[in-house]
Amino acid sequence: MKQIILLIFIFSNVNAYEFKLNKKDLDFIYSSKKRNFIVNRLNKYQSIKKKVVDYTLIRKLSHINLFLNKILPANDIKTKSTLDHWATPKEFLIEGYGDCEDYAIAKYFTLIELGIKKENMYFAVVDVKGAKNTHMILLYVEDKNKSPLVLDNLSFKVIPLSKRKKLIPKFAFNETNAYKFTHDKFTQKINIHWGKENKWEKLLKRVYKLKE
Repeated sequence: MKQIILLIFIFSNVNAYEFKLNKKDLDFIYSSKKRNFIVNRLNKYQSIKKKVVDYTLIRKLSHINLFLNKILPANDIKTKSTLDHWATPKEFLIEGYGDCEDYAIAKYFTLIELGIKKENMYFAVVDVKGAKNTHMILLYVEDKNKSPLVLDNLSFKVIPLSKRKKLIPKFAFNETNAYKFTHDKFTQKINIHWGKENKWEKLLKRVYKLKE
């Protein structure tokens, strides 16, 4: 059965990123008491990617945002030994829960698999009116002088940031650049000072090099 599942999870593409389970992942899944739930979730994930691969841009963004938003929210402090753990897409989908950055990360790499260019997507750190903690969303940016589209685990709709007035922009970044931005456009390039640990570089290494 392991061999069958492994074949199902090989999703060929020409992008640098590919969601592909390895032996360690399979061993964990089949030893888990929640094995059936995990396998069901992963099979549905593969199915939605195949379904939307030829969809128009907005339909593709909307379907992926909707699907991944169905995964349960959870705070890092309740689920990890260290605060603010950034999960890889495999961790997020296998574990079946995560917080705001985990949703954004999973959406980013899923959309890369589906042919969306990396340079058009930015992780954005925002404040939410009435909330104590900062929040992370994923932006699709076609033109830096126009309001980007928002993929957010707090909303099932993919709409322009200009219509999300409760989100207060702080900064945005991807694998190439970082910017300050407003509801209507990106304003200036910046350098992000990550402090003691660069969680972004650590995540990229885990995804691209270590295949975690």
